[in-house]
Amino acid sequence: MSEPLDTVRIGLVSISDRASRGVYADQGIPALKDWLSRALRNPVEWHVRLIPDEQADISAALCELADSLRCSLVLTTGGTGPAPRDVTPEATLAVAHKVMPGFGEQMRQISLAFVPTAILSRQVAVIRGQALIINLPGQPKAIAQTLQGLPQASPPVHGIFAAVPYCIDLIGGPYFETDETLCKAFRPPSAPRPPRAT
Repeated sequence: MSEPLDTVRIGLVSISDRASRGVYADQGIPALKDWLSRALRNPVEWHVRLIPDEQADISAALCELADSLRCSLVLTTGGTGPAPRDVTPEATLAVAHKVMPGFGEQMRQISLAFVPTAILSRQVAVIRGQALIINLPGQPKAIAQTLQGLPQASPPVHGIFAAVPYCIDLIGGPYFETDETLCKAFRPPSAPRPPRAT
């Protein structure tokens, strides 16, 4: 009999002045939940926040999700452009213990396949304690593209989520298992499966 899958805690943070005021419906969190629900085999405990573009509020939400709620993965959407109110990267870097620049580099590489304005994106990824925090784009289609990559391209372009499970292994988090038809997680052959999280 196979081992039961770890339940994983995931924080989702949508950052938008207008959506947080109810001017329009937030699209970021539904897009994140939709993709992750299809990509992950694990049971998920969701922790969701919809907040305005205020640096202190963003940093506080990230700390709460990582420290108090013990989310091993926190994904943000919105607020990563060059406009004056776009402060998500600054808020994320302010709470970082380590910076993981490869995630941002790959997200911009993927987006450049579609729009030249991808170079204006300032997404970052960081580690805080045992949480991996990643800034994602604001548009639902771009969210899916950056997570999944461009498997049909020639040559294929890897999405960032393929590296997420192993990163979480390395920082002591639960064992994320993916649906390989949508996203094949990469782990080195020598990487042992860690003990089941408690």
